[in-house]
Amino acid sequence: MAKAKLPTDDEAAEEAAAAAFRKQIRFWLITAVLFSVFLYLFSDILLPFVAGMALAYFLDPVADRLQKLGLSRLMATVVILVCFLVLLVLGLVIIIPVLASQMADFAAKVPGYLERLQQLITDFNPQWIEQRFGVDAEGLREGLNSLLNSGFGFVTTIFQGIWSSGVALFSIASLFVVTPVVAFYMLLDWDRMVAVVDSWIPRDHVVTVRQIARDINTAIAGFVRGQGTLCLILGIFYAAGLTLTGLNFGVLIGLFAGLVSFIPYVGSLLGLVLSIGVAFVQFWPDWTMVAAVAAVFFIGQFIEGNILQPRLVGKSVGLHPVWLMFALVAFGAMFGFVGLLVAVPSAAAVAVLVRFAIGRYLDSPLYHGHDAETPEAGTPSTAKVEAGTPSSVKIEARGPRAAKVQAGKPSGAKPEK
Repeated sequence: MAKAKLPTDDEAAEEAAAAAFRKQIRFWLITAVLFSVFLYLFSDILLPFVAGMALAYFLDPVADRLQKLGLSRLMATVVILVCFLVLLVLGLVIIIPVLASQMADFAAKVPGYLERLQQLITDFNPQWIEQRFGVDAEGLREGLNSLLNSGFGFVTTIFQGIWSSGVALFSIASLFVVTPVVAFYMLLDWDRMVAVVDSWIPRDHVVTVRQIARDINTAIAGFVRGQGTLCLILGIFYAAGLTLTGLNFGVLIGLFAGLVSFIPYVGSLLGLVLSIGVAFVQFWPDWTMVAAVAAVFFIGQFIEGNILQPRLVGKSVGLHPVWLMFALVAFGAMFGFVGLLVAVPSAAAVAVLVRFAIGRYLDSPLYHGHDAETPEAGTPSTAKVEAGTPSSVKIEARGPRAAKVQAGKPSGAKPEK
């Protein structure tokens, strides 16, 4: 009777690695399912808690710096939250009345603005466009009218939805009472909670899970903190610039464009189209003022692309705009407003996990095949996923079957405790 062939050391190591990978995939899938079920069951009451956690996460680096300056964690937490709440209340006292007035005025005047724009299009004689480009003038008018109807209807629906549900979403009892309390305790105990969660990680997978957690933290911190600060600066710039041009609803349109700039290019594009439409109704035939309104957004885009984006966000986050928009729509549809709050960090986490899975696949026998030649010493033959942010991932061919997946080094991860 033939003797069974024993696996070689390499085959045994490959099988062990494959088994460990399957366990890790199951771990993350179970975590994702439990997280989704939790959001679904408690989405109606989670808003102040999610807001408090986000606030604590956003301010944790400031608390760490104050601790290095000699303050205790308790004093650092108190100082940060008091300063933040004072600035928030002052901002709300100044901005909220203006926004409420402009939102109500905008909703009331949209039909008149739409009618005026349609009249301008009707009076416009685009014969030179027809002669130069061969475009049907009547078809151009109809297309512009249809675009105006759908565009203004979409924006009006957004503003009316925010206005009608604002009291339900941002109730005084939840956001101004529960959220600061949650933020205080989470900011006070943040490092301790991280250490406790770290102690729960299965010991066989602690190195891998810690590495993935570092990558997720780097991606979320780079995008949420960096992009959040960028959106705030852009919103203030657009609101101030449009107000200086004398545009009606300048504060409303500017802050809206800055907020939606969380999705690259979308905020500035929506703000530009909306402000140009209002400018035509308000200023035409003075085209210089229309150009001034457009210049505000072009200058804002230049500042964002050349100054703010490299300094605040950098090139290491790597959340594709299409993936980000899908995450916002999907989480918003499934979990409501709370889903919108967790969409970006969830999208960043999923992106990191997908890159981890791709790296393990490129390192597996399924990719290389069992008959792959053993590479020479010093030549990387397996896929390698290094710690860091997920955006700089590149796949580089090394021989007929070897590949390497490499990411940048981590920049913002904390050492484990």
